[in-house]
Amino acid sequence: MSPFTRRDFALGTAAFAGMSQAAGTKREISVICAPISLGLRPGANGREPGSWRAPEVLLAAGLADRVGAVERVALARPEYEFGEQPGTRIRNGNTLRAFMLELGDAVQSRIAAGRFPLVVGGDCSVLLGCLLGARRAGGRGLVHVDGHSDFFHPGNYDTKSRLGSAAGMDLALATGRGEDVLTKWPGIDGALVADADAIQAGERDAERPDYDQYYGDVVRTAITRLTIQQILREGIARTAERMLARLGARGLDRVWVHVDLDVLDERTMNAVDSPGTPGLDFAQLTTLLRALFDSGRVIGLDACIYDPDLDPGHRFAGPIAQSLAGALRG
Repeated sequence: MSPFTRRDFALGTAAFAGMSQAAGTKREISVICAPISLGLRPGANGREPGSWRAPEVLLAAGLADRVGAVERVALARPEYEFGEQPGTRIRNGNTLRAFMLELGDAVQSRIAAGRFPLVVGGDCSVLLGCLLGARRAGGRGLVHVDGHSDFFHPGNYDTKSRLGSAAGMDLALATGRGEDVLTKWPGIDGALVADADAIQAGERDAERPDYDQYYGDVVRTAITRLTIQQILREGIARTAERMLARLGARGLDRVWVHVDLDVLDERTMNAVDSPGTPGLDFAQLTTLLRALFDSGRVIGLDACIYDPDLDPGHRFAGPIAQSLAGALRG
């Protein structure tokens, strides 16, 4: 299921026992709003998806106050284009690159100032800008908490038949698979994250018989994989222990965490573009993220894909804000 070994566990458990010196230290949090839907295909109504509105709605639900943010940074919303852009077969590819460079600068500067950036998307393509900034600030490694592996790339789908949507490609792009427009970055040698330095946690379709025809080639990489079924069987405490053991074994102590809220079970929260089951509930997500944050190994986190347009009355905004606050503030 993954390249995680007994040796990884032995090495990582020693690191887990001692944790990082930063564990338990109160860190100043900067909330960075990334209001984009660029990485998503148009909705069933033919319109731009509403994930770009998530930062505004979550801030209105008190997110910044709940996490004790010392700063709010609002990036400008870029224009969503429905047609193909010149030189790329990725939807809004050129606009995405420009936005990720801006987001990368914002993330890098906050980390350099000793703050913890909480990036509020927006769709999952924001991961690229987050990793860009983290890498430039000396970070390495990724924990990808997502109900899908997001591993579409030109090696497993026909780029001539449709435009690629970066929100379904973010892990592939982050590991260097795909067009140069979203895999080659100034100041970065190679991929934003090496396969062996990435953990994917939460994939719900890996046990389906047709999984391989989509992006099943992720199983043939060095990416550590923990399916949602495995997580639910073993429990959150054991899952966190395994994650931290792997990070310790790889010597990763400045890691980025990506959270696609579709990792939540659709019976808990379904205001996302691709809801599904099984999944986590809010308490499980909070507990998992809290364990990662308390380890001192995490230098930033993004939370993505909540779509207020799919949430009449914004009834999920408060629980999302509270879950993130519980993870980052206890």
